[in-house]
Amino acid sequence: MPLPDPPLLVISDRSQAKRPLIKVAEAAFAGGCRWFSLREKDLPADERRALLARLVALGHRFGATVTAHEDLEAVIAAGADGVHLPGGADPAAARAHLPNGLIGVSAHSPAEAAALLKAGAEYVTLSPIFLTESKPGYGPALGLGRLRETAGYGPVIALAGIDKSNAAQCMAAGASGIAVMGEVMRSTDPEATVRALVAAIASS
Repeated sequence: MPLPDPPLLVISDRSQAKRPLIKVAEAAFAGGCRWFSLREKDLPADERRALLARLVALGHRFGATVTAHEDLEAVIAAGADGVHLPGGADPAAARAHLPNGLIGVSAHSPAEAAALLKAGAEYVTLSPIFLTESKPGYGPALGLGRLRETAGYGPVIALAGIDKSNAAQCMAAGASGIAVMGEVMRSTDPEATVRALVAAIASS
């Protein structure tokens, strides 16, 4: 499955959101987001599944790809478009359940990313590229040099500390796309924030 266009992955975190998550997602879609992933790992399984189903219905109205982090059962039940797996997971095992879904995995080093892409991941997120408010103390930052190195192995989505001021630098370093969480979740105007990110990607 090809990566969504534009290659901007918005990852949810309702604890940082300035408004209800479904409203943040709707604003993001209106701003041009075409790839949204539900991450809310602390939600009870039935609530997460119901929320994912609402997001899938909403996202599909905009022609967007909607995925979920880790919860393969919810992805299948809600008819979502793919799953994002934690580091160390087996993308081939997920593929058996999602023959046509988009499957990505988290990576934190070039070597880890290379192994996951070889094992069948369609993309990896590489983090932290920069230090991030969403995960204080999470680091050290890998930087653009490691991102450039990793991009040689396959589709890499740059994650952590990314905003409109550095998104184009990530793309210029070889990233196939960028992922954001707090930048959109904390925004008082998620639609405008997404528009600025999409414009930054397009300018690279």
